[in-house]
Amino acid sequence: MLDFKLHNGSGSLCCKSCGKQDRQLNTYDWLADIPGNTQESDLVEVQFKNTRKGYYKNSNRIPLEKGDIVAVEATPGHDIGVVTLTGRLVPLQMRKANIKSEADIKRIYRKAKQVDMDKYNEAKAREHITMIRSRQIAQSLNLNMKIGDVEYQGDGNKAIFYYIADERVDFRQLIKVLADAFHVRIEMKQIGARQEAGRIGGIGPCGRELCCATWMTSFVSVSTSAARFQDISLNPQKLAGQCAKLKCCLNYEVDCYVEAQKRLPSKEITLETQDGTFYFFKADILSNQITYSSDKSVPANLVTISSRRAFEVINMNKRGIKPEKLNDESLHAEPARPIDLLEQESLTRFDRNKKGKNGNGNNEGKRSKKKKKKEANRAQQEAAPANESKQETAPAVKQQKEQAPAQAPNKEQATDSPNNEERKNRQRNNRRRSRNNNKAKDADNKNTSDGQEKSQE
Repeated sequence: MLDFKLHNGSGSLCCKSCGKQDRQLNTYDWLADIPGNTQESDLVEVQFKNTRKGYYKNSNRIPLEKGDIVAVEATPGHDIGVVTLTGRLVPLQMRKANIKSEADIKRIYRKAKQVDMDKYNEAKAREHITMIRSRQIAQSLNLNMKIGDVEYQGDGNKAIFYYIADERVDFRQLIKVLADAFHVRIEMKQIGARQEAGRIGGIGPCGRELCCATWMTSFVSVSTSAARFQDISLNPQKLAGQCAKLKCCLNYEVDCYVEAQKRLPSKEITLETQDGTFYFFKADILSNQITYSSDKSVPANLVTISSRRAFEVINMNKRGIKPEKLNDESLHAEPARPIDLLEQESLTRFDRNKKGKNGNGNNEGKRSKKKKKKEANRAQQEAAPANESKQETAPAVKQQKEQAPAQAPNKEQATDSPNNEERKNRQRNNRRRSRNNNKAKDADNKNTSDGQEKSQE
């Protein structure tokens, strides 16, 4: 027995839990690492070819583990299979398979020996040839059936023929011919088209392996009403699977669509507005959106509204009120904008940090600030003469000043003189700032040129 130690030191995992991954017959034994689990029950699950498995009694108390090859009782002779489950989970699996009476349960003879395995391999080697020959015999007897597979018993004394037929077939003559041809006991088992597709296997249109070949054990009938509930076009080429029947996956979401459709108004109800009468055109069931058309047969003036708005209009029509429009603009909320994690951040923020580390980012930042200051000073200088010209070219203002009493000019002069002084002071300060900026710029250029010369040396 192999043990996988856990990193937290709380215990170990037994590798016997995971067995042979054989399609839908695999069973996970989650009680395999519990001490004394195998002694809880003497029932054992044994798997055979394809999708056939049975339950047997370990009356001889043989120590069996998952994966052991055993010889079990059969009618007649014995069969060879693989143990897939032991312990207290086997009765639960039998209850799931509706096996209630233990009187019909057969027993396990022994673990398979080399002689048993040689007979088993010889019998399996004849299966394909037997299937081809049996198809030819069925065709010669004009039987409307197809033999899909043949399974020999472990001792080679019995053969099970799996066939597909749309109608009832009288194969009594076929059994006699097959018994004379192969000298074995014949058993016929009818399977459906879905079981045959599961045996063959394949890839579905979804890109995954077929459900019937991987996990499905019971097949429920599928009808076209499932496609109608989901508003799927009734195209037989798209709705049919590889078994030429309706796809099993049509039943997966039918319940969800049926529940969602109960929240929508009936298709027969028309909506009356002042613009005209609107008829049902189509519906998006899961999003509760309905599209109405002004014409009953042709899509015209299509309007898409929510089911809530549709019920509101229906109630208004019952009271004899006709709304102006079918879609109320006040109910339309702004569409939710997609959330972008980088919307508030700059993608080049890391690039600026790198420039600062190399010594170039700080100089560039200072230069950009100096340029902004120069542009602001130029704008102020250009705005000052413009204000002066405006004040000088206003004749109405000059006439009012001349017509005013003698005290008024003194006040204006008193008020104008400080304004002129402030303007002159601003101009002086701007000139000084520009000189200082030019000096700082020249100093920066000198420092950069000196650094370049040193690096070259």
